[in-house]
Amino acid sequence: MMKNYFCGALFVALASCSSSNNKTADNVSSPNGNLTVDFGITKKQQAYYLVKRNKQVVIDTSYIGLIRKDENFFNELAIASISDEEKISDSYSLLHGKKKDVTYKANQKILHLENKNGKKLDVVFNVSDDGFAFKYKFPEKSDDVKYITEEKTAYNFKPSAKAWLQPMSKAKSGWEQCNPGYEEYYQMDVPVNAKSPIGEGWVYPALFKEGDTWMAVSETGLGRTYCGTHLAYDDAAKVMKVVFPQPKEIFTPDAALNPEAKLPWETPWRIVAIGDLETVTNSTLGTDLADKAVSDDTSYIKPGIASWSWAILKDDSVNYDTTKEFIDYAADMKWPYCLIDAGWDTRIGEPKIKELIAYAKDKNVKLILWYNSAGSWNTVKYTPKDKFLTKESRDAEFKKLHDWGIAGVKVDFFGGDGQSMIAYYHDILDSALKNQILVNFHGATLPRGWQRTYPNLMTAEAIKGFEFISFEQNVADQAPSHCAMLPFTRNLYEPMDFTPMALDNIPNINRRSTSAFELALPTLFLSGIQHLAETPQGMAKMPEFVKDYLKDIHTNWDESKLLAGFPGKDVVMARRKGNVWFITGINGENKAKDITIDLSFIKKNGYMITDGATALFDKTDVKPGKTTVTLKPYGGFVMKF
Repeated sequence: MMKNYFCGALFVALASCSSSNNKTADNVSSPNGNLTVDFGITKKQQAYYLVKRNKQVVIDTSYIGLIRKDENFFNELAIASISDEEKISDSYSLLHGKKKDVTYKANQKILHLENKNGKKLDVVFNVSDDGFAFKYKFPEKSDDVKYITEEKTAYNFKPSAKAWLQPMSKAKSGWEQCNPGYEEYYQMDVPVNAKSPIGEGWVYPALFKEGDTWMAVSETGLGRTYCGTHLAYDDAAKVMKVVFPQPKEIFTPDAALNPEAKLPWETPWRIVAIGDLETVTNSTLGTDLADKAVSDDTSYIKPGIASWSWAILKDDSVNYDTTKEFIDYAADMKWPYCLIDAGWDTRIGEPKIKELIAYAKDKNVKLILWYNSAGSWNTVKYTPKDKFLTKESRDAEFKKLHDWGIAGVKVDFFGGDGQSMIAYYHDILDSALKNQILVNFHGATLPRGWQRTYPNLMTAEAIKGFEFISFEQNVADQAPSHCAMLPFTRNLYEPMDFTPMALDNIPNINRRSTSAFELALPTLFLSGIQHLAETPQGMAKMPEFVKDYLKDIHTNWDESKLLAGFPGKDVVMARRKGNVWFITGINGENKAKDITIDLSFIKKNGYMITDGATALFDKTDVKPGKTTVTLKPYGGFVMKF
């Protein structure tokens, strides 16, 4: 019986037998020639692609296409033409993230397809030195709304590939029906065909390893006319496939789930970073292909650190006196922000909030306020709620906050990835942008490049972060390996509000990570505003050199690069701000280890803070060159040059 996919060699043969006027296959390579994407149609008239790295197949023949309610763009396709190769180049700057100034270069070809009814579909392929990307475009014009019932995109990894995958949760499950929140544990180093423990597939980014090649799959450029997708393994076809959201992931009962729009219309980019682990980890594909910034007015946007009482002290800390204490704490630590969490409207009240705004202003600190996204998709009672559901209410609330002098909002408990929910994210970001309000999404989806499109998007949760560590011992037990995996997966492209760093004790929890491990997290994890968990009381117990270090750390980096690591085991990252380098390392395993790193790119002497032999921390001088660091089990270090 013939398999439902063909080997790459057959397609090469098909291409070579085709005349130039009737191609069935073509290819496009990266600027450095290391990556090549073959693409075309099969004898069964289906579109496909295949990816090679250094001439070796790393993603085997994979079918692509879409099913629209009115037309089939998966079967009985023909090639109308294939464009000539075009060199793509883009340069842009990011206000926060792993790198400030970014240049993207790729080679592009477009596969122009027609279905049996003569309707057109284009597939745009971009291949850069760090990976490849493609998207679908409907080039024709129509005033009728078109509706996509299924996307047929597949990734045909070899059966021997290993994967790092976060399960998709069931919609409207969990506490107060607030899933999906992208807060499940990643399955690490599992077979590519591993079963999701929840049964709803896997979210982005998904990381794969085949031999010495690493591949990270995600999507970017998600506009309001498409839904957020995720992955599911197809046992019959033996491929990883793109799938649409669950039926409950919608804004209202009659709102859009699947993509729908008028033509012309294009999908988000499907992106795959490919290379060695350093190449993949340093990749910027997630923002390279995101929609460009909708505003150049960024003068009010200041990345930085925020104090936050709720992380350790919980609901009772949302009061006037504790908030005032945390404003003082932020000022003492030279941090620009303080976050006031759920229930501020009733526990403190607007008149007292205005007093706190004035008090914070005198201390050169700005406030961030929590909001419930509300809607019928969950039953969460926390307030304020329902403020952003309509344009009129949304615009009025953001204008009020701007007039008050509030810097930003933390909006929590969203309802999934249906098209109507994705449009809601865009609505909030757009209204906040017009009123110069910074945004942090919690209980939310992966941003998918929105931090480039909306410069006021500072961070998003979409991870099992510190709050879960403070709730459950089993989460704390797994936290070190979880943290050592995140720079390669969830935090690969998108800002992540993990809310890290508990240097002292966590009530009722036996923390597995060491204090130096915790100290490393704020500069290891990427977040435009980094909300730190530690309290003023815990910070008071720390040595002065630790406080001094934390008074001058950044969240907007000029340059970053991976120095060592393996997902879930350990990671050492270098980040530069101006002419100052920060080197951060953590050990995700319960065994001591020596890690050798090459610091020859650094020209100045510096210092290192590690777990102490007798004290909580030790501080030592460090010189550039090859350096070996000894890490305790679940330990860490920071360096500053």
